[in-house]
Amino acid sequence: MTAKKVMVVDDSRMVHLQIARLLADSGYEAAFFCQDGESAIETYRQEHPDLVTMDILMPGMDGLEAARAILEEDPAARIVIVSSLAYDDTMEEAGQIGARGFLYKPFDRETLLAALDKAMED
Repeated sequence: MTAKKVMVVDDSRMVHLQIARLLADSGYEAAFFCQDGESAIETYRQEHPDLVTMDILMPGMDGLEAARAILEEDPAARIVIVSSLAYDDTMEEAGQIGARGFLYKPFDRETLLAALDKAMED
């Protein structure tokens, strides 16, 4: 079985490395990495990953804007919002634009995999 390809969108390279490490031997692979919303939209168009983890706070276009743009182009996109900001209105907005889940930093392997598995459910 081939691993599901995950696009990690976060301005921190450390988060990308952490997620890649947590996904080892899990059935998911951190296949693509973007550090801002604009490149996330472009990479999504080119690669069509199975899943996206999207940080909110990034330079330029924020994660919610990028998620909205991706979901407008591809309503079937599976996006999990990742943030250290646990605000109700942020979670509400993420749900309204069509995100499939919300993950708080810091997270562990179990929490990450549970969020990705849930996002993959149709």
